[in-house]
Amino acid sequence: MKIVAPKSFTYKGGDRAVLLLHGFTGSTADVRMLGRFLEKRGFTCHAPLYKGHGTDPQRLLETGPDEWWQDAVAGYHFLKEEGFEDIAVAGISLGGVFALKVGAELPVKGVVTMSAPTEGKTADDLRKRVIDYARAHKKMGGMEVGKIQSELKKLEQQPMPFLPALREVIEEVSEKLGTITAPVFVIQGLLDDPLYVDSAKRIFEEVQTEEKQLNWYEKSGHIITLGEERERVYEDIYQFLLSINNS
Repeated sequence: MKIVAPKSFTYKGGDRAVLLLHGFTGSTADVRMLGRFLEKRGFTCHAPLYKGHGTDPQRLLETGPDEWWQDAVAGYHFLKEEGFEDIAVAGISLGGVFALKVGAELPVKGVVTMSAPTEGKTADDLRKRVIDYARAHKKMGGMEVGKIQSELKKLEQQPMPFLPALREVIEEVSEKLGTITAPVFVIQGLLDDPLYVDSAKRIFEEVQTEEKQLNWYEKSGHIITLGEERERVYEDIYQFLLSINNS
């Protein structure tokens, strides 16, 4: 089966803009349905695909967090060049970290951060994420099981120099939470890893804005935009965006 590679997307829904940011080893599919939901309600949504993501796993190993961050920043400037003055940013997992970083470093109307960590997972955990990503990608491509196992063994032996850098960017953003003054909406599934649940509490407590909100979702795990409560998540984000655009 031929894999249709995910791409960056822009959905033109109106004169209010939202930058959507996906997670590590994820793709724009993480936020595509959210983008369509907001488009139908008058928001223009742009989601950049980070380098090395949504394609052959070997490509991921040739990139790193600095490049992924630059892709996020380029997405912000794309919306600026399209004429949008007020831009909100929403991201999930690493995209949630990047959304906070955008909020700390660039002018934004508001920040939505979902399932975002405030401390990096261990190198072993992150390496497993890459291996799982590679397994899923090769399986979708119709590769024979024995060959998948052989290729994964080779991949496990390869250096992944971006893993320490990934931890560093997460910790760097965590130190900047107190500089964020734009409205912030923190979204977290209670079925997610405790690291993320604790991180949601820290983000909510440390951002300096008076306009902040923390919502818990009892039936949701990590990629909350694709989970059981996704429609509620979309509606809550929409209501938050309405509130900050009308303020």
